[in-house]
Amino acid sequence: MLGRVYEYFLSQFASAEGKKGGEFYTPRCVVKLLVEMLEPYRGRVYDPCCGSSGMFVQSVEFIRAHANGNGNGGKARADISIYGQESNYTTWRLARMNLAIRGIDSGQIAHGDTFHHDRHPDLKADYILANPPFNISDWGGERLRDDKRWQYGTPPAGNANFAWVQHIVHHLAPAGVAGFVLANGSMSSNQSGEGEIRKNLIEADLVDCMVALPGQLFYSTQIPACLWFLARDRRNGKFRDRRGHILFIDARKLGRMVDRTHRELTDEDIARIADTYHAWRGEPEAGEYADVPGFCRSAELAEVRKHGHVLTPGRYVGAEAQADDGEPFAEKMQRLTATLREQQAEALRLDAAIAANLQELGFGALR
Repeated sequence: MLGRVYEYFLSQFASAEGKKGGEFYTPRCVVKLLVEMLEPYRGRVYDPCCGSSGMFVQSVEFIRAHANGNGNGGKARADISIYGQESNYTTWRLARMNLAIRGIDSGQIAHGDTFHHDRHPDLKADYILANPPFNISDWGGERLRDDKRWQYGTPPAGNANFAWVQHIVHHLAPAGVAGFVLANGSMSSNQSGEGEIRKNLIEADLVDCMVALPGQLFYSTQIPACLWFLARDRRNGKFRDRRGHILFIDARKLGRMVDRTHRELTDEDIARIADTYHAWRGEPEAGEYADVPGFCRSAELAEVRKHGHVLTPGRYVGAEAQADDGEPFAEKMQRLTATLREQQAEALRLDAAIAANLQELGFGALR
């Protein structure tokens, strides 16, 4: 209960402070979606920009909710260890407190600049969840031009988005999976070599799934955001082999407004997105996957190449299917044409009436 109260005040402070508050707090519904999709049951969980540790808290809550096979297909009780880093000293203290009052070990939550002083240099994580700050330009990239983490291209000094992506890939274990938030521009930008880095990531078969999020979810920015999911081993073990395919989910129409400026994803929305991903991966308890026009589609790598390695889901999922009212096309056109003619005739009648009224008032004929 104390942990929930603490989280409540964090969210209220983030809402009141706007951008400053949002720097350490990721909305609960976004964290829950990431956790529900990755299902971190066993192994090392890492967040390179952990803020107030919301990713870790939700991971542990997920495990407790599904332990001993309770409601999740018989999965066994999990055992995870958490690793994180936060550059802001005050936020780092908030993170340690958030974990301490829930009885979660915070010994591996380090303070420091992740890019320049990586406190977990040898870590290979089984799960990585993160919400890096969007589009930061003052990350000191000019001092890291030859860093070993840039295996897919040197990120631009003026934007850290693809530095975060490659830092995450660098820390993934051989069978590791990652889910993280980035600005929508990361899916299509070709500036300063970003398009080439994205192409190299796709061609290396690391990109597993892309999710376009609805607007107004975040306290820190109004920039539209998306979720990236990466996987080192796309064969997914006992699940379906998804090498050479990417799942695209367009969730921009989901969610509900909780106040005048903020939206949240409901539990039903989260379940729909997560279940779609699990079904696509071939998890037995998730049911059969099927493309849904306007919402989700599994695309082959050849199609992504045709789109210039752009990863925007809207390019792939198509338009939502419209309900068929059963009226034959010829009859519908005849009815609509008749309605149009009636409306045109009514418009002429109203124009004449207005002109007559103006004439009567002494303003002359309507021109």
